[in-house]
Amino acid sequence: MAIEKMELVKVSGSLENMPEVCEKLCECECFHPEQANKHISAEMGFMPFTDENPYAAQLSEVTELASGMGITPELVELKRMAELSDKDKEYIHSVKVKLDDYNEQINSLNEQKAVCEAGIKSYEHFKGLDVDLDDIAACEFVKVRFGHLPKESYQRLNTVYKDNPYVFFYPSSENKTDYWGAYFAPVDRLDEIDGIFAFLFFEPTPVPGAAGTAEEIIEQCKKSIEIISSILDDTQKSLSEYLSNENEHLNYLYSNLMYLNSVYELKSYALHNEKFFAFVGYVPKSEAEKFKASLESVKSVQIEYEDAPKDDSAVVPVKYKKRNKLLALLVEPYKFYVDMYGSPSYTDIDVTAFVAITYTVLFGIMFGDLGQGFVLAILGFCMWKFKKSGLGKILIPCGISSMIFGFIFGSVFGFEEALDPVYEKLGWSGKPLSVMDSINTVLLFAIAIGVGLMVVAIIMNIYACIKRKHIGEAIFSQNGLVGLILYLCGVNLASGFMGGPAPIPSAVCAPLLGVCAFLLFIKEIPIGIIDKHPDWKPESVSDFILQNLFELLEYILSYLSNTVSFLRVGAFVLVHAGMMMVVFSLAGDSKNIFVIVLGNVLVIALEGLLTGIQALRLEYYEMFSRFFDGSGIAYTPFKLNKSVNK
Repeated sequence: MAIEKMELVKVSGSLENMPEVCEKLCECECFHPEQANKHISAEMGFMPFTDENPYAAQLSEVTELASGMGITPELVELKRMAELSDKDKEYIHSVKVKLDDYNEQINSLNEQKAVCEAGIKSYEHFKGLDVDLDDIAACEFVKVRFGHLPKESYQRLNTVYKDNPYVFFYPSSENKTDYWGAYFAPVDRLDEIDGIFAFLFFEPTPVPGAAGTAEEIIEQCKKSIEIISSILDDTQKSLSEYLSNENEHLNYLYSNLMYLNSVYELKSYALHNEKFFAFVGYVPKSEAEKFKASLESVKSVQIEYEDAPKDDSAVVPVKYKKRNKLLALLVEPYKFYVDMYGSPSYTDIDVTAFVAITYTVLFGIMFGDLGQGFVLAILGFCMWKFKKSGLGKILIPCGISSMIFGFIFGSVFGFEEALDPVYEKLGWSGKPLSVMDSINTVLLFAIAIGVGLMVVAIIMNIYACIKRKHIGEAIFSQNGLVGLILYLCGVNLASGFMGGPAPIPSAVCAPLLGVCAFLLFIKEIPIGIIDKHPDWKPESVSDFILQNLFELLEYILSYLSNTVSFLRVGAFVLVHAGMMMVVFSLAGDSKNIFVIVLGNVLVIALEGLLTGIQALRLEYYEMFSRFFDGSGIAYTPFKLNKSVNK
């Protein structure tokens, strides 16, 4: 549970050597830069760099060019780093022009192909009209309308308008609902005939102009598509060859610009005057020698080290110490949950192992079933192995934990008697705990878990406060020693009142509880004195009393609510057993296998989700809120992709 020690590093030197220093800082990959003006006074005559990055626009141009070529630029190894020459800029321009030509040709061919395909689609319905469509369109006194109308309308047309010589529809094809074809109308009666067909729900279809019958036009379009597709394939093949030939050079330019751009971005963290520059940042203590060695080759560079500040005035980046492989395999997946809440501060403790243990145990208790836990573990393994899901790594230990508690509860896919032969072999009279026959025991056990975890959370906060040198808070705060004694006294009195064990006599516990409550009431004064807060003296006695009275009540209520919240652990144990009882009730005496399988699937999905959420809620609200700050920042050293090396 350790966070690696950091050192605050100041790098300064002659302004003419700054480009080389920037390169070295990028290459060492262990320097976490800070804005230097936070650590160096403006009175020293230093100022930030304000000039525009000259490589950003060039990098954007190359990236857009690669995107237009349909490729993703890759970082490659560089034998040297250099500014873009005029030849490189001309090359970029020539590639852009060539690419535009190819795109213009391909777009034009695709448009022609689309026109032909649309023509086939349009004329397909009129293959039954064995007339030259161009001749029809050329008629001066008669106009034609192509389209389709519902079959009901066609029947109506033949009955209602059969005596009208100008109303006639020539069908050429049909489908389940419509007839496709055309009608003709004299120019002087066009509006009247159009109105009649509109009333019959006729829908016109635009038909491109072309010579020949519909079948001849369709055949011409198909031949045109074959020719266009052949030209299109040749053009795309030529483009692919061109892209393949130019890909290597483009990746080189991209990598070079990425390097130059990154180096220049690092300058934005520095300060300078007319002759000198200064960088400020953090380096892990374990990599201090590596950092120093990376800058040894640069002339006239000064490096100053000091321990990272542990007070609240500085935000020091956090890097976790490396764990051994086995511990990392078990613990690291839970870092996902910790990061969701927030990163620990530099003076905090690494709570990942704590979360790994408590979350897994709580999940296992609430989801306790040997068979369903096995399914959950297998599901997690598949998610991790095949989907590379971090959540899958968490489900594996949670599933195993569920199997362990499922063995204790005697449940295998909801079958409560399935493990009885195993217990007999072990010489036991029965299952260790029958959930539905021990409801009070389950709920009291859940409360006991809550009390234990609350005590651990407060102890962890005391340790964290001592680590931060906040001794006053470690002793007098609601999550300090006084709060711990108050909480334990309250638990002791409540347990004795309910007929449970009470190790501390009431005659001792009650006065001690009163003293602790008073100390919490005035906690701001001793904390302020011990931790040297400048404003510890209350400005108004009445305001002080009123404010601290309400805060004291809030502390007591939070102890109570946080403890009672752990009842959900026992409640979920009972809910799980109850849901499986419902499944078996629906399955009937014949134990319908389909109902049992479906019920188990639903329980695994639904309760697995709810159990995961509730266990996480207990971590965040009942435990993290007492000892974990979560306001830190992660250690992110400035570095380039490892494939980019000078």
